[in-house]
Amino acid sequence: MSPFTHLECSMTGARVSADVAHNLSPAGWPLLARYDLAALARTADRDAIAARPGHTHPGFWKWRELLPVADDAHVTSLGEVDTPLIDTPATARAIGLSGPLLVKDEGRLPTGSFKARGLALAVSMARSFGIKAMAMPTNGNAGAALSAYGARAGMETWSFCPADTPEVNLREIAAQGGHVFRVNGLIHQCGALVGALKDEMGWFDVSTLKEPYRIEGKKTMGIELAWQLGWTLPDAIFYPTGGGTGLIGMWKAFDEMEALGWIGSQRPKMFAVQADGCAPIVKAFEAGEEHAPEWLNAATSAAGIRVPKAIGDFLILRAVRASGGAALAVSEAEIEEARALCGRADGLLLCPEGAATLAAARNARAAGLIEADACCLLFNCGSGLKYALPDRARDLDRTKPVTPDMLSD
Repeated sequence: MSPFTHLECSMTGARVSADVAHNLSPAGWPLLARYDLAALARTADRDAIAARPGHTHPGFWKWRELLPVADDAHVTSLGEVDTPLIDTPATARAIGLSGPLLVKDEGRLPTGSFKARGLALAVSMARSFGIKAMAMPTNGNAGAALSAYGARAGMETWSFCPADTPEVNLREIAAQGGHVFRVNGLIHQCGALVGALKDEMGWFDVSTLKEPYRIEGKKTMGIELAWQLGWTLPDAIFYPTGGGTGLIGMWKAFDEMEALGWIGSQRPKMFAVQADGCAPIVKAFEAGEEHAPEWLNAATSAAGIRVPKAIGDFLILRAVRASGGAALAVSEAEIEEARALCGRADGLLLCPEGAATLAAARNARAAGLIEADACCLLFNCGSGLKYALPDRARDLDRTKPVTPDMLSD
């Protein structure tokens, strides 16, 4: 018997049956999966679960007791891995930290981003309900994960992307069998297309927080990092925040692990990181509000956090405030400077969204929001190789003399 018992409206607390596929709750809010944690605590040995062999329980699938997929036949896997925590000591020193600055490098997952976690769970659960067609708006990486896992499950998938989505993402989606469209708008406008067409087309809408299981996939980041840190948590987590599924999911995972006796009550300060060209959560945080108005004319090179309106804004803000953290915005120049710093200082290539978390950590330290000796964790949410990089190569003519001064910077 699976310990997964029911769904719950995140705003009203109303209980919803998990026997059929759902999008939002009857009240129109995101749904959260709930488990019989008291019963699970009597049987679940965290260390035995963590030691499961990777060939039978790859990556985050080892935590099946805290995931909603009941039948092995519905598990949809592409060979997931435990993503590493990479220490970046030179970068830490450069931003004024004496404590460890760890980067959880989610680019090691299938399809090269942390979207694999959420979409693997969403597709697996949709498979259990017999769903055959799924659609979503996406800035790129989520669509890539949907198409890959959808193909694995024998589903048809549809992705609607802003027209300036990185070309590699568009081609990746199509190469994995997904239908993909460039749309002259932003992600929430792509989402409106999905909403308008889903009934006529027979799609299940897998938009961020408009179904309950992407959160369950993303929460495995919190379980995994606690295990990797010896069942402790860092002092601060800097998370690139668009729709905020991962931040919400990790906060949920921390509560579930405490209920199981796997960790204590200590929590990290949660920092929701946005770009100053699209910072609705930051604006709401600073104003003391629980909901964020739509951000107009959103623009940032960090496409994954260019989300003008997040349906789970109140869940993000509640977690940030409860943790003693903050919502921080960084500039485009700071993002690019941070990406260059980590690459040159520690050899780790960050994606723009990951670089935004480094820039935010630097600013948080300068503002005294974290101590110098704090253990800080950054999320590099995708492979830096998916994004355009500055061309710093120089030309040499091999038919002419090459001197040492020609090779120096």
